[in-house]
Amino acid sequence: MSRGHNFSAGPAALPETVLRQAQAELLEWGGSAASVMEVSHRGKEFMAMAAQAEADLRELLAIPANYKVLFLQGGATQQFAQIPMNLARPDQRVDYVVTGDWGEKAVREAGSLAQVHVAANSAGNRHTAIPPRAEWDLDPASAYVHYTPNETIRGVEFFDIPDVGDVPLIADMSSTILSRPIDVSRFGLIYAGAQKNIGPSGIVVVIVREDLLQRCPKSLPKIFSFAEHAAQDSLLNTPNTFGWYLAGLIFKWLKAEGGLAAMELRNRRKAETLYACIDESGFYANPVEKSARSWMNVPFTLPRPELDELFLQESKAAGLLALKGHKLVGGMRASIYNAVTQQSVDALVEFMRDFARRRG
Repeated sequence: MSRGHNFSAGPAALPETVLRQAQAELLEWGGSAASVMEVSHRGKEFMAMAAQAEADLRELLAIPANYKVLFLQGGATQQFAQIPMNLARPDQRVDYVVTGDWGEKAVREAGSLAQVHVAANSAGNRHTAIPPRAEWDLDPASAYVHYTPNETIRGVEFFDIPDVGDVPLIADMSSTILSRPIDVSRFGLIYAGAQKNIGPSGIVVVIVREDLLQRCPKSLPKIFSFAEHAAQDSLLNTPNTFGWYLAGLIFKWLKAEGGLAAMELRNRRKAETLYACIDESGFYANPVEKSARSWMNVPFTLPRPELDELFLQESKAAGLLALKGHKLVGGMRASIYNAVTQQSVDALVEFMRDFARRRG
């Protein structure tokens, strides 16, 4: 078997050691004499695993005791609707800071559920920079402020946590969670689809401050209520058992690798390696303002569009996978999440330099 260098934006690369452990345990997990996909989610073995996964995530992120951790289904996209359903009244203002396509989608989904106000929008610069904080039009009476710390499609990232006063800050961290330490106490709610840095697709982690659960309407169907899921330890209904199990393995892998401080050093170095190649080449280009360049998703273009297909063909033949840019922007994109190694980034850079020499 020959595994390639996987730069997929999501579902994304997973650590090979984790995949091999899951492979070894697929038929017989622990002492259950069955697969983790075949045991009851209410059995003591699964519940112990689930509790340990939550404990490991709390340790990695230093999550304060007054926050609930939920392992839900529906992905981050469902949270675009579920957050206003739980945290705002239909007649209440909610502020959104839009720096890319996922922020735009969050606005559209929330539009029929609350009074959405776009407090800042980088569409004017084609989502290549962060709107200056002084220009944000925020209301201290808003139910919350929502933003996307990292936009996967256009590769724009915040490198600080915006100060929004006493209004709860909501963050879609799907593509940046666990890539470095963060101060969870600065947020009212964090949510993240699993398929970037947590595990396989089909599960979403929600970290929510306990006082905000009081906002959840009693009339809301239980399956959509954060408060109901929190009261049932995320076992209100049958969860994605395999996804939860694999996320637990990822958390243990992160701890064994040195935790999030170690991940920060690795991810910074990988990004610096790739951006240096782009900037020094005179061949490739990245459109994002340097202060907002994502560590996780690096889009780049070639000097002539007719080279794109050739680049993709030759890179795939070299074992470099999933480099095609998103259909909305074209070009190329390398996603370099936690499980993507420095060796993979070095292999990509070596190929890019060779391609530029031959095709420049």
